[in-house]
Amino acid sequence: MDHQPYNPLHGITLKTMVSQLVAHFGYDYLGKTIKIRCFTDNPSINSSLKFLRKTPWARAKVEALYIQHKNQLSTEE
Repeated sequence: MDHQPYNPLHGITLKTMVSQLVAHFGYDYLGKTIKIRCFTDNPSINSSLKFLRKTPWARAKVEALYIQHKNQLSTEE
């Protein structure tokens, strides 16, 4: 039984979110939109994941951006 049928992030990993956002927007846009150093100073998927997993406010911003653009990101796969 699916306990989160209306959660738009259900089943989507943080790595998937970050990877799709980076592929679509690039680190420059992400760094300007969400002002965190893991997107501006020597960015990589792994450094971003490490920071976002231990920083709830930053992760919430990434999740919100992902939800906002989810339809655009899904069509690129």
